[in-house]
Amino acid sequence: MLETSARLLRLLSLLQTRREWSGPELADRLGVTPRTVRRDVDRLRELGYPVGSAPGTAGGYRLGPGARLPPLLLDDEEAVAVAAGLRQAAYGGVEGIEETSVRALAKLEQVLPDRLRHRVSALTAFTVPVPGAGPGADPAVLAELAGACRDRERLRFAYRDHHGAVSRRTAEPHRLVCAGRRWYLVAWDVEREDWRTYRADRITPVPPHGPRFTPRPPPADDLAAYVSKGVSAAAYDKRATVLLHAPAERAAQRIWPGAGVIEPVEADRCLLHVGGADLEEAVVRVLMTGFEFEVREPEGLADRVREIRDRLDRALGGRAPAD
Repeated sequence: MLETSARLLRLLSLLQTRREWSGPELADRLGVTPRTVRRDVDRLRELGYPVGSAPGTAGGYRLGPGARLPPLLLDDEEAVAVAAGLRQAAYGGVEGIEETSVRALAKLEQVLPDRLRHRVSALTAFTVPVPGAGPGADPAVLAELAGACRDRERLRFAYRDHHGAVSRRTAEPHRLVCAGRRWYLVAWDVEREDWRTYRADRITPVPPHGPRFTPRPPPADDLAAYVSKGVSAAAYDKRATVLLHAPAERAAQRIWPGAGVIEPVEADRCLLHVGGADLEEAVVRVLMTGFEFEVREPEGLADRVREIRDRLDRALGGRAPAD
């Protein structure tokens, strides 16, 4: 039988892993009697942990929210996963949590057993993170948006588009999606009567929010793919379409959904829709796929391809070929 102090920690750990436990289940896990479980639950309550209970056959024990954070007991894989997540958060797209993430990681590494500390150290030493470019999302704003999604409350906010123009919006928030180191809110725009995707770092909430709404069917089953495809071209001033000499499945293996939208047309060819600040940037995005391609639209795209071809030819010391 476990010593009392160790058993209390084990009991606390079990209560953290599931929403509710029955007395017999806890007794079986701890190797004690249900009466001992009741006494241990009373000790946890005396220590300030809010353990609720319901009588009867359908009743059980559950750990509720309290005034302080209880100690979290993690298994080996959970500890490594948390360490990896904290390391990534230090370079992620949420503004202002970098230093906090580093402090939390230092506390975790200090108490890790040697076998896990070596794994986390290797992960840190041999991983080179790429810091996120551009503005990060405010964690307070993300929390407010997530709360509105959870509570199904209409959200009022000011939104700044990529030109800097600000407009007032009222929307029914559905989900937050993280894509390409940026956070996006998928929501039903009440005035426009359509689904919209908003960049979280451009949102300024304007409370009070409400009233509550009945959720609509989402615009897609895979919201991550929906957002990635939407921001791959729609967010840019210029858009281009080319015919890739590659099957759609092969192109999808090389082209991230946020970099372009792939449309199958033949067994060995597919259309690629890309965007850019200008047509030259769109051409560069196509070239980076590594596939042979044919120009489709818009008008002027072929001229940009020729200009880039001539520039590359001059860079190699040759002459620009005559058209």
